[in-house]
Amino acid sequence: MDHPLRRKRLAARLPELDVDAMLLTRLPNVRYVSGFTGSNGQTLVRTDGDGVFFTDGRYDEQSRREVERLERVVYSREFAPACAKTCARLGVRRIGFESAGVTYKGFQEVSEAIGETPELVPFDGVVERLRLVKEPDELRAIERAQAATDAAFEQIPDSLHEGMTEAELALELELAMRRAGADGLSFETIAAFGENAAEPHHEPTDRRLRRGDVVKLDFGALVNGYHADMTRTIALGEPPDELRRVHDLVRRAQQAGIDAVRAGVAGAEVDGAARGVIEEAGRGAAFPHGLGHGVGLEIHEGPSLYLTSEDVLPAGAVVTVEPGVYLAGLGGVRIEDMVEVTEGGCRVLPTSTRELIIVP
Repeated sequence: MDHPLRRKRLAARLPELDVDAMLLTRLPNVRYVSGFTGSNGQTLVRTDGDGVFFTDGRYDEQSRREVERLERVVYSREFAPACAKTCARLGVRRIGFESAGVTYKGFQEVSEAIGETPELVPFDGVVERLRLVKEPDELRAIERAQAATDAAFEQIPDSLHEGMTEAELALELELAMRRAGADGLSFETIAAFGENAAEPHHEPTDRRLRRGDVVKLDFGALVNGYHADMTRTIALGEPPDELRRVHDLVRRAQQAGIDAVRAGVAGAEVDGAARGVIEEAGRGAAFPHGLGHGVGLEIHEGPSLYLTSEDVLPAGAVVTVEPGVYLAGLGGVRIEDMVEVTEGGCRVLPTSTRELIIVP
């Protein structure tokens, strides 16, 4: 990952934002510009692309290893005094900061430490917009995460058996992703059986698998800080006819969404393409969430695909396409794939089948 180049891209935006430096406190953005993977770090980027990385003593050696071509300031207790001292030394007079990455208490502490000069100016989404388009190294990390996710899913049909619990199946998936090369999990795995599959975000329970149940699985591997996100709905034995029809409907809706993805299209247009298929079938009320979201250093990032989204999809972004239909008391179906946006359409990243798998 070319962290100095990323800092230069951020620095190029600072004059138009009318600030001398940008203070990054959201950890995904700190990682994006510095390479630091720990749990406490801040980065000040100046208009020349140079800057300062801050952390506490626990991460002295880790940051020495991970953070290159940046001055490092290691503080003993509190960030605010170290930040104030550094800004005074550098003569910074206007600092942009991430409004979504600072608590009110944190803002007060920094404000009190630096006084009236430099001035603190809030911004939202500056680095996130730079992160929309994935670099080749980022795409490779996402592809590796997806490969581990696909490999884990391929083992699931052979793992299904009557009497196993949702929690047990979730654990099976998590172990399979680890064995396939994942560094960790993108998010807490969702495994939902039967009527529980009607909950879009269901926390696995001790509900036991029965024949005729649909099994909704939402899961993803994490590799080198980059996420994968995939949902499949399968069945143990013959599912209810209505859920078979719903699976076919969701599959057609997802394909309509995938077909609508291309560079320059608004997220709302892609959402509408998939949602229209479901609404035409009279199931619009049973699709209560947006069609998708960006994926990268965060499991949910821009651009967004929902009914009123004005986000325009750029070539190189990675987004999910995940329509779902949920029927209370019966079950639900969601099918989700990540796709890379291209000028002429998109590239689907998962290799796992989207057809309904029925385990005998």
